[in-house]
Amino acid sequence: SSLEELLAWQPDSNDDFNVSAVPLAQRQPSLHSKRPRTLVCHDMRGGYLEDRFIQGSATRNPYVFYHWRYIDIFVYFSHHTVTIPPVCWTNAAHRNGVPVLGTFITEWTDGEKLCEAFLAGGEEAYHAVSKQLARIAQHYRFDGWLVNVENTLSAAAVRNLPPFLRHLTAQVHSAVPGGLVIWYDSVLQNGALRWQNELNEENRVFFDACDGLFTNYNWKEEHLERTRGLAGPRHTDVYVGVDVFARGDVIGGGFDTDKSLRLIRQHDLSAAIFAPGWVYEHLGAENFLHNENKFWGLLAEYLPTHSICTLPLATSFSLGMGTSRFLAGKEEAGPWYDLSAQEIQPLYMEREGRLSTSCCLQDAWCGGSSLRLQGTIFPGEEHMAIRLFSLQMPAPPKLFLTLLYKLEGPHADEVAVALELTTWDSGTCHEGNVASLPEPNGRHHPRFLPAPPPGLAKLLAACDLPVGWHGCYELDLQDCSLRDLSLLVSRHQPSPQETPFTCLLGEVRVLDAASVAASPPQVQSLTASQLWWQEGPEKEQLSLSVTLRWTFPPGQASCFRVLSQGARCRQAQTPLQLLGLAHACLYRAVGLVVPRPAAGQSCRLELLVEPVLRDKMPVDPDRWGRLVLVYSEPAHGTS
Repeated sequence: SSLEELLAWQPDSNDDFNVSAVPLAQRQPSLHSKRPRTLVCHDMRGGYLEDRFIQGSATRNPYVFYHWRYIDIFVYFSHHTVTIPPVCWTNAAHRNGVPVLGTFITEWTDGEKLCEAFLAGGEEAYHAVSKQLARIAQHYRFDGWLVNVENTLSAAAVRNLPPFLRHLTAQVHSAVPGGLVIWYDSVLQNGALRWQNELNEENRVFFDACDGLFTNYNWKEEHLERTRGLAGPRHTDVYVGVDVFARGDVIGGGFDTDKSLRLIRQHDLSAAIFAPGWVYEHLGAENFLHNENKFWGLLAEYLPTHSICTLPLATSFSLGMGTSRFLAGKEEAGPWYDLSAQEIQPLYMEREGRLSTSCCLQDAWCGGSSLRLQGTIFPGEEHMAIRLFSLQMPAPPKLFLTLLYKLEGPHADEVAVALELTTWDSGTCHEGNVASLPEPNGRHHPRFLPAPPPGLAKLLAACDLPVGWHGCYELDLQDCSLRDLSLLVSRHQPSPQETPFTCLLGEVRVLDAASVAASPPQVQSLTASQLWWQEGPEKEQLSLSVTLRWTFPPGQASCFRVLSQGARCRQAQTPLQLLGLAHACLYRAVGLVVPRPAAGQSCRLELLVEPVLRDKMPVDPDRWGRLVLVYSEPAHGTS
């Protein structure tokens, strides 16, 4: 909260829990393209709510964001001087290819004093601040800063503001690959605090010193026209502010936010959507997922989407929350909330009266939710193709695809479901088996595999499924570039009637067959530290809290399941128990209840770490991490 705290900050190994372990996924187009962008600024009730719990919480009906395919930048905002995004937000955003910015804000009289302290002196003072901000972003592995000076500045302070922004931007670019610094439209070049709602000669000096300008919200179309003219070739670096709460004199907020977006896009400018948590705060938690899909569905026309560029693509669509937790279609505990566990999110396609895409919390394959597709095949049509993901990458020679789905409702036996991959037009692209002529427009329908190919027993777990979940396929392609992954819902028989359908997607995977065959790495160097023993809860019991750390190659696991074989003082075997999920190579187990050893007796507690690979292939238990703690009562009656 203070300049002193910022300047005194040093990395600390206890802080490793707050460091994002999810690298920023590649996507197309990149931030450097000249396409207008969409920034989302998350401002909810002061920030650091349930999202501050690093290993998640048992929150019912939390706020989540999941329309990542439609946005370019995510800002975590609060009114603390230095807002470091909670690690769960950075993990969820990075998994979906979206960079995350923290906020550096000064406000009111305290803000004036703080700015005077580091800006009014020489460059040494403001260089120290910019270096610390860049170090913090680098340490926690988020992607830069929104800078918001909401107080008047002295002549000396405002004179140093552009060089401070230039230095901060250079430091962030050097410390964080692809890093960004964005300036909020607040003070003017003379130090007065007066929001301009546009880029103009009064604030241009700050825009020129960093990566972009986030304008205030009370603009009209003439502001956009002037901004577009002045910004020149950097017009997509101006993020025109849209307050979803519609405070002040604005074009549109709430469910009319599309009116603002339409004008912004007409002038080829980027947009900054501020406080989309309005959906949750204003309309309540009860129908949140329905209202959230409605809100973003109304904006989708103005939000260019992004393509995935790397394999494996594997997702069970989990939002990072649920009323229950599911594993292999079986219901476990609930409720739960942990955005770090949010999986890669699809396009949420809507077609008025024909198709709706939503999240189903009542049934899932893995995590907290499945993807519910409800639609109607009209008379005269044989099928409907529903785009799940846009892709942009060369296809490996052989792909494996798995699809886990359930059909529901009275018409379930009238339709069939399969995957469809489209490829970019290319004279050389064809399916590996030349005898099967390529489909027109590069549409490929992978072959169903009743059993996995020889030598790939690991795929067996995906193909040999419990009742109600289906699907495993392979596709050979040569010299192709992948374009779209769609779900194809077809009628068994032509019909003059409409055929409604409801399909739950539990999991989709697109895997390079070569990487599936490779053997997975091993969890190594599993250690226990910071052990804390307490009496109870019962007379013959103890309670143990312990920090586990291990090593595993970066970027290979989507998470780790931390398990206990239970503590025992005799030879009896105890069942495996899930303690929780870790999203980095460390986990704090809290309050494990274990038996108290009798005098002269020792007991054993076995702890295991199972990596969950990004391709979701099972890992043999001999490659898990294993640690046995042997404990006994201290000698001589000490406690």
